[in-house]
Amino acid sequence: MAALRTPGTGCPWDLEQDFASIAPYTVEEAYEVADAIARGDLDDLCDELGDLLLQVAFHARMAQELGAFDFGDVVTAVTSKMIRRHPHVFGDARGRDVAAVNKAWDEIKAEEKRARAERRALSRRWKPSARWTASRWEHPPSPVP
Repeated sequence: MAALRTPGTGCPWDLEQDFASIAPYTVEEAYEVADAIARGDLDDLCDELGDLLLQVAFHARMAQELGAFDFGDVVTAVTSKMIRRHPHVFGDARGRDVAAVNKAWDEIKAEEKRARAERRALSRRWKPSARWTASRWEHPPSPVP
C-alpha cells in the first residue's frame, strides 16, 4: 500500500483516493465475502477476504499518512477488543455457556459504547467552537516585540 500511495512513483488512482471515496469499495468487498460464504465457495472466499483485507490496509495507510494510526494500531485495537470481550477465555470468567457468553458480550459492548460516547462528549466540550476559532483569525494577537 505504501508503494501504491507514494507520490511520484505510486498509482495515480490510489493516490487520489480518500476515506470517503474508497468506502463504497470496502462495503462491496464485505458483500462479496458474504456472497462467497453463502455459495460455499472457499476458494472465492479466500480471494474475497484478501480484497477486504486490502481495503483495511488502504484505510490504515491513509490514516498513517495523516498521523492518526497505522495498520499495526488496527491489529492492536482488534486484539485488545477480542481479549476484553472474551473474559471467559482470557480472564477469570470460566465455565460459561453460550447464553452467558452472549449476555456478557452485549454488556461489554454496551459499556464500550458508553465510554466512547463519554470520550466524544468530553472532547467536544473542550474543543473550541468554530465561531471562536474563526474570531481568533479575524483578530489575531499582536506580535510580541
